[in-house]
Amino acid sequence: MSTVVTKEIIHVTDRCKSCDHCTSVCPTGAIKGRLGEKHYIDHKKCVNCGQCLINCPFGAIVDMSMAEQVKKALADPSKVVVVQTAPAVRVALGEEFGLEPGANVKGKMFAALRRLGFDKVYDTEFAADLTIMEEGTELIHRIFAHVGVPGYEKSGPLPQFTSCCPAWIKYAEDRYPKILPHISSAKSPQQMFGAVAKTYAAQKLNVNPADMYVVSIMPCTAKKYECQREEMIASGFQDVDAVLTTRELAQMIKDAGINFLSLPDEKADRLIGSSTGAATIFGVTGGVMEAALRTAYEILSGQSLGNVEFKTVRGRKPIREATVNIPIKELGKTVPVNVCIVSGLKYVNEVIEDVLAGRSKYHFIEVMNCPGGCINGGGQPIRRDTY
Repeated sequence: MSTVVTKEIIHVTDRCKSCDHCTSVCPTGAIKGRLGEKHYIDHKKCVNCGQCLINCPFGAIVDMSMAEQVKKALADPSKVVVVQTAPAVRVALGEEFGLEPGANVKGKMFAALRRLGFDKVYDTEFAADLTIMEEGTELIHRIFAHVGVPGYEKSGPLPQFTSCCPAWIKYAEDRYPKILPHISSAKSPQQMFGAVAKTYAAQKLNVNPADMYVVSIMPCTAKKYECQREEMIASGFQDVDAVLTTRELAQMIKDAGINFLSLPDEKADRLIGSSTGAATIFGVTGGVMEAALRTAYEILSGQSLGNVEFKTVRGRKPIREATVNIPIKELGKTVPVNVCIVSGLKYVNEVIEDVLAGRSKYHFIEVMNCPGGCINGGGQPIRRDTY
């Protein structure tokens, strides 16, 4: 089974009313067309975030669907089809079945995925933990290099930017290639899971990676672009074969005639041990930063944080900053770590330009494209009743 590869994820259809609302929410100016004329997307500028899609009052903008590919894989007896679900999906999927926004339907979601025919159902929380450990450790190495600890001279420069938002990564590559050495080398949780699934999990399940089909359920349309990146082939095969949005999963469940609300709660399959609560907060802006800070703090200080929360990195402001004093056991001193959280690409330019000019005061910067984080991603349920 061949995977259809396309990098043009978001499209304006003939239903466009030329109202121009989409241009006001596009973070990169990728949507073109004068008022009164059908709009179109400049895919060289588009970061595939889908904010135009979920904000179009006429439903005239759509994303490329991989649903038919997934259905074919599920119907193919030679394929072992595994699925991962992002944390932000579980608190949004219920809206598609009449539940209140924020209802946690994790158990029913796992049950529904098994009834759709998926052979293994995993939670992306585990892969998010991997990302936290990788990104947190990388930050530690960069801090050590910054303060002159021998052996870390080749670590990357500060500040370190997060790397789990594919829309942000494409934006940086397109607009600010000089900033790339500052971006963490860690893959996103989605891609970490895909790599682990087709290597470690394939070996444990005694499955040839060529016969494994990996599906992601994501709140994000940009993940459809990310999974097709040429470098995402850790096993020699595409790590993640297809991405379905929260909306597409809901439609598949409905099409299959599954009574979602009557399903019993089930648990995800276990890949390697349990995940932590840190991964759960990935779906909101500031969550990646907080989780990585917790990891860095405990490794550097040798102390457990317990129930202490970094509340200063939370909130709704598009740009937030904080200073976290981290005691570094190896150096015998406390180092203040300045962090910044950016929610929305239209706010990131000044932050980047300060870094490139050498005047940034930050050590760690989280960037997420969607307002409030993945919970408001382009693949989430659309509330037309709010227009």
